[in-house]
Amino acid sequence: MTRRKLDKYFYCQEAENVIERGKPLYTRIKGNWNEIFFKNPNPIILELACGKGDYTIGLAQRYPDRNFIGIDIKGDRISQGSKIASDLGLINVAFLRASIQYLDEFFEEDEVNEIWLVHPDPHVRDRDEKKRLTNPSFLADYKKYLRVGGILHLKTDSPDLYQYSLNVFEQVPFLRIIDHTSDLYKSPLYAYHHNIVTHYERVFYARGFSIKYIQAVNKKGTS
Repeated sequence: MTRRKLDKYFYCQEAENVIERGKPLYTRIKGNWNEIFFKNPNPIILELACGKGDYTIGLAQRYPDRNFIGIDIKGDRISQGSKIASDLGLINVAFLRASIQYLDEFFEEDEVNEIWLVHPDPHVRDRDEKKRLTNPSFLADYKKYLRVGGILHLKTDSPDLYQYSLNVFEQVPFLRIIDHTSDLYKSPLYAYHHNIVTHYERVFYARGFSIKYIQAVNKKGTS
Protein backbone atom coordinates (compact mmCIF):
# COMPACT_ATOMS: atom_id res chain seq x y z
CA MET A 1 0.00 0.00 0.00
CA THR A 2 1.36 3.43 -0.94
CA ARG A 3 2.07 6.11 1.64
CA ARG A 4 -0.58 8.29 0.01
CA LYS A 5 -3.27 5.65 0.56
CA LEU A 6 -2.12 5.09 4.11
CA ASP A 7 -2.45 8.81 4.81
CA LYS A 8 -6.04 8.72 3.54
CA TYR A 9 -6.90 5.75 5.75
CA PHE A 10 -5.42 7.55 8.74
CA TYR A 11 -7.49 10.59 7.80
CA CYS A 12 -10.68 8.50 7.91
CA GLN A 13 -9.76 7.22 11.35
CA GLU A 14 -9.61 10.77 12.67
CA ALA A 15 -12.45 12.35 10.67
CA GLU A 16 -15.59 13.04 12.70
CA ASN A 17 -17.85 12.69 9.67
CA VAL A 18 -16.59 9.16 8.82
CA ILE A 19 -18.02 6.09 10.52
CA GLU A 20 -15.97 2.94 10.09
CA ARG A 21 -14.96 -0.21 11.92
CA GLY A 22 -13.16 0.53 15.17
CA LYS A 23 -15.08 3.74 15.93
CA PRO A 24 -17.67 3.79 18.74
CA LEU A 25 -20.62 4.71 16.50
CA TYR A 26 -19.92 1.83 14.11
CA THR A 27 -21.88 -0.61 16.28
CA ARG A 28 -24.34 1.92 17.75
CA ILE A 29 -25.53 3.86 14.73
CA LYS A 30 -28.23 1.47 13.46
CA GLY A 31 -31.60 3.17 13.86
CA ASN A 32 -29.94 6.16 15.51
CA TRP A 33 -28.60 8.31 12.69
CA ASN A 34 -30.95 11.20 13.42
CA GLU A 35 -30.51 11.02 17.17
CA ILE A 36 -26.80 10.48 17.75
CA PHE A 37 -25.08 11.62 14.56
CA PHE A 38 -27.10 14.37 12.86
CA LYS A 39 -28.97 15.35 16.03
CA ASN A 40 -32.04 16.42 14.07
CA PRO A 41 -35.18 14.75 12.67
CA ASN A 42 -34.50 15.62 9.03
CA PRO A 43 -34.93 13.09 6.19
CA ILE A 44 -32.02 10.74 5.43
CA ILE A 45 -30.74 10.22 1.89
CA LEU A 46 -28.13 7.59 0.95
CA GLU A 47 -25.65 7.57 -1.91
CA LEU A 48 -24.53 3.96 -2.37
CA ALA A 49 -21.09 3.17 -3.82
CA CYS A 50 -20.51 6.90 -3.43
CA GLY A 51 -16.81 7.03 -4.31
CA LYS A 52 -15.72 10.55 -3.39
CA GLY A 53 -19.33 11.45 -2.63
CA ASP A 54 -20.04 13.91 -5.43
CA TYR A 55 -23.80 13.58 -4.97
CA THR A 56 -23.63 13.37 -1.21
CA ILE A 57 -21.80 16.68 -1.08
CA GLY A 58 -23.62 18.37 -3.95
CA LEU A 59 -27.08 17.56 -2.63
CA ALA A 60 -26.10 18.46 0.94
CA GLN A 61 -25.14 21.94 -0.25
CA ARG A 62 -28.48 22.38 -2.01
CA TYR A 63 -30.64 20.90 0.76
CA PRO A 64 -29.33 21.88 4.21
CA ASP A 65 -32.59 20.63 5.76
CA ARG A 66 -31.84 17.02 4.75
CA ASN A 67 -29.18 14.57 5.93
CA PHE A 68 -26.92 12.77 3.47
CA ILE A 69 -24.84 9.62 3.93
CA GLY A 70 -22.29 8.46 1.38
CA ILE A 71 -21.46 4.76 1.59
CA ASP A 72 -18.43 3.06 0.11
CA ILE A 73 -15.90 0.43 1.12
CA LYS A 74 -12.93 2.36 -0.28
CA GLY A 75 -11.37 4.44 2.47
CA ASP A 76 -9.12 6.40 0.12
CA ARG A 77 -12.16 7.62 -1.83
CA ILE A 78 -14.24 8.41 1.24
CA SER A 79 -11.38 10.42 2.73
CA GLN A 80 -11.55 12.83 -0.20
CA GLY A 81 -15.28 13.40 0.18
CA SER A 82 -14.95 13.69 3.94
CA LYS A 83 -12.33 16.43 3.64
CA ILE A 84 -14.35 18.38 1.08
CA ALA A 85 -17.47 18.21 3.27
CA SER A 86 -15.48 19.37 6.29
CA ASP A 87 -13.84 22.21 4.37
CA LEU A 88 -17.30 23.34 3.24
CA GLY A 89 -18.62 23.18 6.80
CA LEU A 90 -21.37 20.71 5.89
CA ILE A 91 -22.88 19.36 9.09
CA ASN A 92 -25.56 17.37 7.24
CA VAL A 93 -23.06 14.93 5.70
CA ALA A 94 -21.73 11.58 6.93
CA PHE A 95 -19.69 8.89 5.27
CA LEU A 96 -20.02 5.22 6.15
CA ARG A 97 -17.17 2.92 5.20
CA ALA A 98 -18.88 -0.43 4.72
CA SER A 99 -19.90 -2.94 2.07
CA ILE A 100 -23.39 -2.40 0.68
CA GLN A 101 -24.39 -6.02 1.29
CA TYR A 102 -24.04 -5.38 5.03
CA LEU A 103 -26.37 -2.38 5.28
CA ASP A 104 -28.56 -4.43 7.64
CA GLU A 105 -25.98 -3.68 10.30
CA PHE A 106 -26.40 0.10 9.97
CA PHE A 107 -30.00 0.95 9.09
CA GLU A 108 -33.34 0.07 10.64
CA GLU A 109 -36.54 -0.49 8.74
CA ASP A 110 -37.99 2.74 7.31
CA GLU A 111 -34.99 4.84 8.40
CA VAL A 112 -34.21 6.13 4.89
CA ASN A 113 -36.16 8.53 2.66
CA GLU A 114 -34.20 8.29 -0.61
CA ILE A 115 -31.46 6.18 -2.18
CA TRP A 116 -29.18 7.31 -4.99
CA LEU A 117 -27.24 4.96 -7.26
CA VAL A 118 -24.99 7.21 -9.31
CA HIS A 119 -23.01 5.57 -12.10
CA PRO A 120 -22.48 2.27 -10.31
CA ASP A 121 -20.34 -0.39 -11.95
CA PRO A 122 -22.70 -1.95 -14.55
CA HIS A 123 -21.11 -5.41 -14.31
CA VAL A 124 -22.25 -6.17 -17.85
CA ARG A 125 -21.22 -9.85 -17.95
CA ASP A 126 -24.15 -12.18 -17.23
CA ARG A 127 -22.16 -14.04 -14.60
CA ASP A 128 -21.75 -10.78 -12.66
CA GLU A 129 -25.47 -10.01 -12.39
CA LYS A 130 -25.37 -10.64 -8.63
CA LYS A 131 -22.97 -7.68 -8.30
CA ARG A 132 -25.31 -5.18 -9.99
CA LEU A 133 -26.71 -2.79 -7.42
CA THR A 134 -30.13 -2.99 -9.07
CA ASN A 135 -30.49 -6.76 -8.99
CA PRO A 136 -33.55 -8.17 -7.15
CA SER A 137 -31.52 -9.18 -4.10
CA PHE A 138 -30.15 -5.69 -3.51
CA LEU A 139 -33.56 -4.16 -4.21
CA ALA A 140 -35.13 -6.38 -1.56
CA ASP A 141 -32.60 -5.00 0.92
CA TYR A 142 -33.31 -1.39 -0.06
CA LYS A 143 -37.01 -2.06 0.49
CA LYS A 144 -36.35 -2.62 4.19
CA TYR A 145 -34.69 0.72 4.87
CA LEU A 146 -36.60 2.83 2.37
CA ARG A 147 -39.87 4.21 3.71
CA VAL A 148 -43.18 3.81 1.94
CA GLY A 149 -43.15 6.53 -0.69
CA GLY A 150 -39.35 6.69 -0.56
CA ILE A 151 -37.58 7.29 -3.86
CA LEU A 152 -34.89 5.18 -5.52
CA HIS A 153 -32.82 7.02 -8.14
CA LEU A 154 -30.53 5.41 -10.72
CA LYS A 155 -28.25 7.49 -12.89
CA THR A 156 -26.01 5.67 -15.36
CA ASP A 157 -24.18 6.00 -18.65
CA SER A 158 -24.54 2.26 -19.31
CA PRO A 159 -27.33 1.30 -21.73
CA ASP A 160 -27.07 -2.28 -20.49
CA LEU A 161 -27.57 -1.39 -16.82
CA TYR A 162 -30.34 1.06 -17.73
CA GLN A 163 -32.36 -1.54 -19.65
CA TYR A 164 -31.64 -4.27 -17.12
CA SER A 165 -32.78 -2.02 -14.27
CA LEU A 166 -35.97 -0.98 -16.07
CA ASN A 167 -36.85 -4.65 -16.52
CA VAL A 168 -36.12 -5.53 -12.90
CA PHE A 169 -37.93 -2.50 -11.47
CA GLU A 170 -41.02 -3.43 -13.47
CA GLN A 171 -40.95 -6.99 -12.17
CA VAL A 172 -40.48 -6.45 -8.44
CA PRO A 173 -43.87 -5.85 -6.79
CA PHE A 174 -42.75 -3.24 -4.26
CA LEU A 175 -41.40 -0.72 -6.78
CA ARG A 176 -43.27 1.52 -9.18
CA ILE A 177 -41.35 3.41 -11.85
CA ILE A 178 -42.32 7.07 -11.69
CA ASP A 179 -40.39 8.13 -14.77
CA HIS A 180 -37.28 7.40 -16.77
CA THR A 181 -35.26 8.67 -19.71
CA SER A 182 -32.47 7.37 -21.90
CA ASP A 183 -31.09 10.90 -22.39
CA LEU A 184 -31.30 12.92 -19.20
CA TYR A 185 -29.64 16.04 -20.58
CA LYS A 186 -32.38 16.39 -23.19
CA SER A 187 -35.26 15.39 -20.93
CA PRO A 188 -37.74 17.31 -18.74
CA LEU A 189 -36.28 15.14 -15.95
CA TYR A 190 -33.05 17.13 -16.18
CA ALA A 191 -33.97 18.96 -12.98
CA TYR A 192 -33.22 15.74 -11.09
CA HIS A 193 -29.64 16.00 -12.36
CA HIS A 194 -29.17 18.89 -9.89
CA ASN A 195 -26.26 20.06 -12.08
CA ILE A 196 -23.99 17.58 -10.29
CA VAL A 197 -21.56 15.87 -12.66
CA THR A 198 -19.29 13.09 -11.43
CA HIS A 199 -15.84 12.46 -12.85
CA TYR A 200 -16.92 9.29 -14.66
CA GLU A 201 -20.05 10.96 -15.99
CA ARG A 202 -17.96 13.72 -17.52
CA VAL A 203 -15.58 11.18 -19.08
CA PHE A 204 -18.24 8.93 -20.59
CA TYR A 205 -20.45 11.79 -21.76
CA ALA A 206 -17.44 13.20 -23.61
CA ARG A 207 -17.09 9.82 -25.31
CA GLY A 208 -20.63 10.08 -26.64
CA PHE A 209 -22.60 8.14 -24.02
CA SER A 210 -25.94 9.67 -23.07
CA ILE A 211 -26.88 9.77 -19.40
CA LYS A 212 -29.81 7.57 -18.38
CA TYR A 213 -32.03 8.08 -15.35
CA ILE A 214 -34.74 6.08 -13.57
CA GLN A 215 -36.87 7.26 -10.67
CA ALA A 216 -38.92 4.69 -8.76
CA VAL A 217 -41.02 4.75 -5.59
CA ASN A 218 -41.16 2.15 -2.84
CA LYS A 219 -44.71 0.87 -2.53
CA LYS A 220 -43.78 -1.82 0.02
CA GLY A 221 -46.61 -3.92 1.41
CA THR A 222 -45.71 -6.86 -0.83
CA SER A 223 -42.74 -9.16 -1.05
